Amino acid sequence: MKYRFRIRTRHGLVVENLVIHGRDEADAQRKLRQMYQHCEVTECMLIAARQKSGSMSFEDVVSLLTK
Repeated sequence: MKYRFRIRTRHGLVVENLVIHGRDEADAQRKLRQMYQHCEVTECMLIAARQKSGSMSFEDVVSLLTK
């Protein structure tokens, strides 16, 4: 899973749209705090994973062949 964070660094700078992969939110925050020590997390949002379809439609195959 991917999580998007907005943080305030220990120097007061706001960093937005930090995207970190983690098994869960706690794991992603742990990784975040390794990079940005003593930061304040102001927002955390789960990014929805895109579903990959394993099969292609006939139209998808034809469009690949005609390119």
